[in-house]
Amino acid sequence: MAILGSILKTVVDTRGRLPKRKNFYKQQARMLKKLLTKAEHTAFGDHYQFNKILQQKDFVPYFQSSVPIHDYNSIYKQWWHRSLQGEPYVCWPNHIKYFALSSGTSEAASKYIPVTKDMLRYFKRASVRQILAMAHYDLPKDHFQKGVLMIGGSTELEFNGTYYSGDLSGITAANIPSWFQGFYKPGKRISKYKDWESKLKEIVLNAKKWDIGIIVGVPAWVQILLERVIEHYKVKTIHDVWPNLRIYVHAGVSIEPYRKSIENLTAFPLIFSDSYLASEGFIAYQERPNPQQGMRLFLDNGLFYEFIPFNEQNFDQDGNPKPTATALTIKDVELGKDYALLLSTCAGAWRYLIGDTIRFTDLEHAEIVITGRTKHYLSLCGEHLSVENMSKAIRMTADNLKININEFAVAGIPYENLFAHHWYIGSDKPVSETEIKEKIDFYLKELNDDYKVERIAALKEVFVTVLPDKQFIDFMATKGKLGSAHKFPRVLKGNILEDWKKFINDHPQQF
Repeated sequence: MAILGSILKTVVDTRGRLPKRKNFYKQQARMLKKLLTKAEHTAFGDHYQFNKILQQKDFVPYFQSSVPIHDYNSIYKQWWHRSLQGEPYVCWPNHIKYFALSSGTSEAASKYIPVTKDMLRYFKRASVRQILAMAHYDLPKDHFQKGVLMIGGSTELEFNGTYYSGDLSGITAANIPSWFQGFYKPGKRISKYKDWESKLKEIVLNAKKWDIGIIVGVPAWVQILLERVIEHYKVKTIHDVWPNLRIYVHAGVSIEPYRKSIENLTAFPLIFSDSYLASEGFIAYQERPNPQQGMRLFLDNGLFYEFIPFNEQNFDQDGNPKPTATALTIKDVELGKDYALLLSTCAGAWRYLIGDTIRFTDLEHAEIVITGRTKHYLSLCGEHLSVENMSKAIRMTADNLKININEFAVAGIPYENLFAHHWYIGSDKPVSETEIKEKIDFYLKELNDDYKVERIAALKEVFVTVLPDKQFIDFMATKGKLGSAHKFPRVLKGNILEDWKKFINDHPQQF
């Protein structure tokens, strides 16, 4: 273990500073050509004449004009359901052995996202690249001998005779390299647990046996785990149990609403490292340690990217792309603009709208930040409020009032023949709803000019309801979304909003 850690440190030091790739478009074009060539003889490739696309000198725009944009419902209805039934060569060669179950944050029915051997290979490759990026961090050599605690889904996958299904984190953990097994915690036995509470209890009971250097997981669940470890061992901070914990790799949602709460649980600051890992692929990672910098796109990792400017010309008010939506390649993107992300992948997703919006922060390094979801933003009357705006306003409000706000959600509602926003704020203690309302409203006006204008016009009021943090967790439990990669939706609409209102009315909780 010590020898392996020393080897890893040496590799990180010598190879971590990866050379810049100046021509990202050529890199992406090569990737698309590889994908098209491998899928040429699938049913999808035959239908959209991949062989003809590959014959074109300028095949990238030809591909864009030949293959339509898909969301999950359309690609599942037309293609992926056949793979679920065991048919090979539908959108990717051979049978699909694994399907990642993903429900996003607001849909009740599970999505079945194909995960191929090629995708698993690229997942491993990306994970190694992320380790190499640690050369940019000032870490001692023995750090690479410490355990890596991954808070994910169960590795005990469901098998129906045709394919395995489960959380992506469970699928990838079940396929981790043999050399990594000695570092991986909580280990094979506990990782199989499907019940979140049981898994959490086992991790807490075994915590003192492990020397954890890195923790990986969604912020809300990592915070809960750290709190329970501290409570169980009756210590002041998590570093009383894991003194060598240095890095927290987070994904799924913005770290900002949780940063202060997690920092309160530590004896010294952790290195927060962002990553962008979705069921459809490992998209980006934080290469440089400065938290103000974005995540670097993986441009040679089984994914071809397209970027649709996220505006009213390309999307309707429900966040669906219009038939006339224009998708750009990486050579045409600009700084400071929001784009909806399309993926074509080595698992048979083609021009697939993943549902996230991103913004480039550095074109030289191909670095991005996630700004929200195509369907998780508010624009009732032109306020164009993104999840990024919301997260920043919440962080600024919490800092100003010297409180912790760990969970939040907002709904757009009709009000006096116009509109209002209703915020639901999760806190660990009672807080003045009036003060929170005033601060959120003030900061959003600073962050978003459209919001500022509409607060004078059609957006007539802001309401705030403060609830115990536990109420958000308990609601997720009713939806079967406890633990792993599940997160509370930031924007509440439709059935999920009605379910939420009914839940907090039927299950009142006190601080």
